[in-house]
Amino acid sequence: MNNISQITKAMELVAATKMRKSQEIALASRPYAFSALGLLANISKTKTKETIPLLARRKVKRTLYLLVSSDKGLAGAFNSQVMRKFESYLAEKKVSLSESLFAAIGEKSARYLGKKGITLDKKFVRVGDFTTPEETNPIADFLINGYLDKRWDRAIVFSTNFRSALKQEPLVREILPINFQSIKKTVQAIIPETGKFANYVKENKVDFVSEEEQNYLIEPSPAIVLDKLIRFLFAMQFYHLILEANASEHAARRMAMKTASDNAGKLFFNLNLQYNKLRQSSITKEIIEITNGAQNVN
Repeated sequence: MNNISQITKAMELVAATKMRKSQEIALASRPYAFSALGLLANISKTKTKETIPLLARRKVKRTLYLLVSSDKGLAGAFNSQVMRKFESYLAEKKVSLSESLFAAIGEKSARYLGKKGITLDKKFVRVGDFTTPEETNPIADFLINGYLDKRWDRAIVFSTNFRSALKQEPLVREILPINFQSIKKTVQAIIPETGKFANYVKENKVDFVSEEEQNYLIEPSPAIVLDKLIRFLFAMQFYHLILEANASEHAARRMAMKTASDNAGKLFFNLNLQYNKLRQSSITKEIIEITNGAQNVN
């Protein structure tokens, strides 16, 4: 039992180190992510949006559902809370599995969907503990290309947003089609509730997604420029989503290992105490037997 406690303690320290680094990366990327989302929201209101495929409105016939999880276990409720959110959404919206498409990021979500008898359209394995844009760009391209090819008309992501080292919140985000209301809802959901950044936003009344009309002068071709810009901003949005999920995973694993270490320590103490009591009782019994034997001899 003492060996188990030592193992979980070592895993807790490793997870804590990874959590600090992933947390720093996620928090440092937030201002840029909010600015990118704000610009993307403003572009989605442009008068020429109907000429840009990624902004043009169309009837939703098929939806892609994407679940973001970890590749490894021992992460507390990190994976299960995303899956519970997914199941509650399916029940609330009365989603037909046969008329939907599904994709997974992480082995855990892939296995979960497989157990439900759902065929995956695509599976992505998380690359490393600290994701780079080069690693998430293929996933963003997969989502965009499938949308442009009309394989799906909407993409909804189930992932985890990092609130603090003690709190990680599962979120449902509609990332395709790109429209103002969806982006505004996403920004409102991921703005932190406490901390320096949250205080700065409240004190300065920062509005990352403004309702006011924004005018842009784009040369030489708005369609070409906006198409590439939208792709880039969408990729950055998705990159930040994965960063938040990474920070949440390591925070959840650290707490799970800390709890396991504490429980193992308590169990070891109780077992050791019980062993000492039994040992003492056995020694006392032997002494009594020896004493009684000596008295009988006399």
